[in-house]
Amino acid sequence: MQSRPLKIGTRGSPLALWQARDVAARLTAAHGLAEAPPEVCTYKTSGDKIQDQSLRDFGGKGLFTLEIEEALLSGEIDLAVHSMKDMATVLPDGLEIACVLERGDVRDAFLSQKASRLADLPQGAVVGTSSLRRQAQVRRLRPDVKIIEFRGNVETRLRKLADGLADATLLAVAGLNRLGKQDHITSLVEPEEMLPAVAQGAICIETRCDNASARRLLKAIHHAETAIRVGAERAFLAELDGSCRTPIAGLAVLKEGQLHFRGQILTPGGTTAHEAGRAGPASDGVAMGIGAAKELLAAGGKDFFEEPE
Repeated sequence: MQSRPLKIGTRGSPLALWQARDVAARLTAAHGLAEAPPEVCTYKTSGDKIQDQSLRDFGGKGLFTLEIEEALLSGEIDLAVHSMKDMATVLPDGLEIACVLERGDVRDAFLSQKASRLADLPQGAVVGTSSLRRQAQVRRLRPDVKIIEFRGNVETRLRKLADGLADATLLAVAGLNRLGKQDHITSLVEPEEMLPAVAQGAICIETRCDNASARRLLKAIHHAETAIRVGAERAFLAELDGSCRTPIAGLAVLKEGQLHFRGQILTPGGTTAHEAGRAGPASDGVAMGIGAAKELLAAGGKDFFEEPE
């Protein structure tokens, strides 16, 4: 038993709070912590504070975890719950991802009151998204549309869409499902059409490397299959040195003990894309991700992401 309630750090958005409370409920059920349930502590991260400009100009993914990781390192909190696609591939010294929950739906959702799917949008329609990966993929499929920056949490982006700031947007299905907002989905975008972001739909729990008691508690809620899948995807991303500045997509799927991986890189304007695929034993997932990345780096060349468009 814990001498004091576990403290779980998270961002303060409705989705982040849902995820942290879900982790707290899972740990409470697994270890009988009802008398001293985990405490959820919220933090406003640098990424949350920057609302009107692209995060790519300020440092990318780490902006959504910086303040929470500082609290973790100081001992202010015991665990940090994150959307795994927000995690940098290199963590601060002393921290580790100790647990991954079972993955949600990996797909993107198309939301619009103007069309049933991306292909049906009228010529020159406006699509709002802050994801460089989605921007490049949309431009590749519909080079005629106008892309605008669409920052904010799920609720903010839904409100912007309702206010007519864009004709359509794309959001992660998993987040909409967790918030009970799946009725906003106009249509689902299959991975064959738009490969999702690395680790999309996955939730991870970060701890200090020296916190053995926390790691023991987390074993009960860890999902090994999801860890294998996102391990391959994150190895792919790390080899590409991926960040918010690079349009990268990747997805690993386990079928009958075999891991099937697809990875994609695109130029920011979507004019050029390269894909690589791998299949093999689940135990080779990391090597497969690295191998696919090396293939794409060779195909694109070292200046691929700096190509003017």
